[in-house]
Amino acid sequence: MNSSVGLYIHVPFCNSKCPYCDFYSINLYKDALNAYVDKICSELLYYSNMVGKEIDTIYFGGGTPSLLKTEHFEEILGVIYKFFNVKKETEITLEVNPTTRNNLDFIGLRTLGINRLSIGLQSANDNELKKLGRRHTVSDAENTIRLAQSKGFKNISLDLMIAIPGQTKESLLRSIKFCCEINIQHVSSYLLKIEEGTEFYKNRNTLKLKDEDEQAELYLLLCETLKSYGFNHYEISNFSKPGYQSAHNLKYWNANEYIGIGPSAHSFLNGTRFYYKRDLKSFFNTPKVIYDGKGGDEQEYSMLRLRLSEGLKNHIYKERFDHGIPSQYFKNAKFYEQYGLVRCTEDSISLTDKGFLVSNKLIGEIIQ
Repeated sequence: MNSSVGLYIHVPFCNSKCPYCDFYSINLYKDALNAYVDKICSELLYYSNMVGKEIDTIYFGGGTPSLLKTEHFEEILGVIYKFFNVKKETEITLEVNPTTRNNLDFIGLRTLGINRLSIGLQSANDNELKKLGRRHTVSDAENTIRLAQSKGFKNISLDLMIAIPGQTKESLLRSIKFCCEINIQHVSSYLLKIEEGTEFYKNRNTLKLKDEDEQAELYLLLCETLKSYGFNHYEISNFSKPGYQSAHNLKYWNANEYIGIGPSAHSFLNGTRFYYKRDLKSFFNTPKVIYDGKGGDEQEYSMLRLRLSEGLKNHIYKERFDHGIPSQYFKNAKFYEQYGLVRCTEDSISLTDKGFLVSNKLIGEIIQ
């Protein structure tokens, strides 16, 4: 297991709730940010007494963390730099909504050590953005990206949504072309999922959603096209130029340790998983965590690693568990290799792009 730890800071505030979003977020209210930053710093101090390992990734997610001002990031990072052992090359990511670009001092953020941006594009087609309930336009996203680049950001990721109602192959290709021609380094792309409790779930019968075959066609088109532009498909939903994989998210898929702070944030530390309730009031008043059992065993590790295009590697497996990949995994995987869903060598098991489309069922079949 990696000897370093990641930090995730959840900022639950948004100016409005997107109709498809299931992440914990609430509308921003007056004076909320200062009080919330104070509470985050208080929790960081608590964890600083528990963690003796280096911090090598920091991630501000949400919600809309770009609603915070530069002085808020200065306060949070000041506590982290003072009370944690932060590695010199630490990747520090900030999620950015294009509507908040005028709120951000990009030079100030870089001075504080923030060196990676994850920008919520979702689509490079204005009609699709409207269907997703997004408040920004394609022009807003382009201006945000170019502004960040002009201020020195050289590691930028864009989010893309697949299977938006009304999306076509042509419109998806326009979105992909936008990402590639604006010279960004990473793309995270997700199939639209209809989650309970969202506006889209309430209106699901009127949305004209894509069926599984249509979703598969769009996903495989995305994979093929991004690869043709020089992107490495390193995880089910993630693509990067060489050297620009998300170090923080790789912690999740490698079952390495991380601390999540904020309502709904999850952690994995000292072999144990735990999380905060999805409730801001509870976080302010009694920020206790709920324990979620042990983590990092062979099955969980295998399940997470098979999300990566690299898959399970025998020598890495041995380093972690003192023995190689179980022979039963190879036996199960070889059955699906004939259908083009899995790749097997003497020392590894990995899923193909087609296998990624049915990954939940397929991974379960391999590691049962």
